[in-house]
Amino acid sequence: MPTVTVDGQQVDVPDGATVLQACELAGKEIPRFCYHERLSIAGNCRMCLVEVKPGPPKPQASCALPATEGQEIRTDSLMVKTAREGVMEFLLINHPLDCPICDQGGECDLQDQAMFYGRGASRYHENKRAVSEKYMGPLIKTVMTRCIHCTRCVRFSEEIAGVDEIGAVGRGESMEITTYLEQAVRHEMSANVIDLCPVGALTSRPYAFEARPWELRKTLSIDVSDAVGANIRLDSRGREVMRALPRVNDEVNEEWLSDKGRYQVDGLMHRRLDRVWVRKEGRLQPASWEQAFAAIAAADPRGSIAAVAGDLVDCETMFAARRLLRALGSDLLEGRQTGLVYDTSSLAAVAFNSSLSGIEHADAILIVGSHVRWEAPLVQSRLRKAWKRGARIFIIGPHWDTTYPAEFLGEDAAVLHDLPDAVGDVFTAAQRPAIIVGAAGLAKGALHPALALAQDWTLVRDGWNGFNVLHMAASRMGGLLLGFAQAGGIRAVAEERPRVLLSLGADEMDYKPFAGSLKVYVGHHGDRGAHAADIILPAASYAEKDGTFVNTEGRVQTAEAAVFPPGDARADWTIMRALADVLGVDVGFDSFAELREAMIAEVPALSSPGLIDLGELPRGDGSARAAGVISYPIADFYLTNAICRASPTMQRCSAELLGNADMLEAAE
Repeated sequence: MPTVTVDGQQVDVPDGATVLQACELAGKEIPRFCYHERLSIAGNCRMCLVEVKPGPPKPQASCALPATEGQEIRTDSLMVKTAREGVMEFLLINHPLDCPICDQGGECDLQDQAMFYGRGASRYHENKRAVSEKYMGPLIKTVMTRCIHCTRCVRFSEEIAGVDEIGAVGRGESMEITTYLEQAVRHEMSANVIDLCPVGALTSRPYAFEARPWELRKTLSIDVSDAVGANIRLDSRGREVMRALPRVNDEVNEEWLSDKGRYQVDGLMHRRLDRVWVRKEGRLQPASWEQAFAAIAAADPRGSIAAVAGDLVDCETMFAARRLLRALGSDLLEGRQTGLVYDTSSLAAVAFNSSLSGIEHADAILIVGSHVRWEAPLVQSRLRKAWKRGARIFIIGPHWDTTYPAEFLGEDAAVLHDLPDAVGDVFTAAQRPAIIVGAAGLAKGALHPALALAQDWTLVRDGWNGFNVLHMAASRMGGLLLGFAQAGGIRAVAEERPRVLLSLGADEMDYKPFAGSLKVYVGHHGDRGAHAADIILPAASYAEKDGTFVNTEGRVQTAEAAVFPPGDARADWTIMRALADVLGVDVGFDSFAELREAMIAEVPALSSPGLIDLGELPRGDGSARAAGVISYPIADFYLTNAICRASPTMQRCSAELLGNADMLEAAE
């Protein structure tokens, strides 16, 4: 480890570190625009200048200069101060002075650094350069005259997203950042360039002129648009969530967020259920809570009630429903709405065991029945990093547009039993082999054959477990921990013909098999579940209540309430508690704290944030056979849940980026 001196302070730095990183280890703040920890080094903004000895007697760009033994680095000399002022003066030559009307105002790197490192006045009095606006789609608003050519957006698109949609054309003063053919940016993580942009050149189109950052209340939450559980921050004003931004968590989402997780939040204000409804004479009509509860009690749910958990519900909601059903003498709990049936006797067999951060270190990956790019965009970026490290990637399923070289082996799940010898050789020789089974693979019986392959290829070895199942629902792993899985799936629940069906935001299921049941929908949007319901009890969304979520790798995470639910809507657990009183049963809790305490007592794994120990990976059933042409479950990336389908932004993305202009309203 080289030892360098930064402003008189000696610091040991890792091999390969840059001077900029050495300065940060010494606690010095180095201004920068083009440098970013997760992107390649460009070295083109020159804002990170420092003085280094031995070396030429001039400032040097610290981001591109390796730290070597014996360097003496000055970050506060007169030479450095003057150089930074000069760089800032050049950057501001063509930058328009429109801070009062710029959406980046208040959280702009250029604004902040001009204040701390720039001159107090400008000496430039010529005409400023103007650049025509570029259309980058329904999510990204551009004011390219503000662009300082840091190329962060270009490097993100090429290196992280793997889609060469943004680049530079022209040279010198004529250089412009653009989407080459003036088309919308189409990849699923495109809006991350808004966070990366250090100026106001790329801002959020849906959020334009809506609020200033100092007006917003900031709440820590979890993204529920998929099973990755990206860490997010919800910014709210009054009773409205204005935007969602990613939080840094290297183990889960690094600092990225999918476009759906970022922009579905405007759906929280549309098509909301804010009052009780009861179906009378074939039509839903407004009612009171007392009338709805009386109708449920009249159906006599004791011993004949089932609960189906939707994709967006938290563990507390599922546990409250489980307690209610247990008190009523029933154990008909299910969360796999679409009819999936797979062995849940070992949760290690249905978890992402490599961990989300670990999969990028795999050197051979077999994906079975998963369109990863749509099902988990943040996992897709990890797979791309694995490929860049040398991983070979094979896919069983219909072709989809990967962002890395991959070999498609066939569309039938039976390919699992007849893999080419070359594939077997790759996995046998691999140091960290991995299998990823998606929902489409589970539907074709691929779980046990994949477990058998895990045994043959020794996927579990010292410090490595390469067997993974990639779920798509934020509630799935939590539901499995809480017992929301029947041996025969939802079909087995329907065959029991329950008198009452409690639907916990279940908007993706087919309600026809439950035609003889009283369907009680506890949810927050007027979507498919509400359309099929006999009684609607308005509930809170994920942004309106505290809750615990378990992601696909078995990581327990908590979310906080950002705003209050609208109208008569209530937190789900309070609805279960009130319903228990009406039905004359005891569920064992009277407050949220008591509910969480009871849940942890029954499922200790939910007690603290972090990865759950799910036990050892079981052996696969050698006699099980996977068969059938794989069909991916997601037809439209932007409209996968009730909140998305209520979101005007997601509807625009679906229409413009995927061509689904004739998408029907949810209830239709």
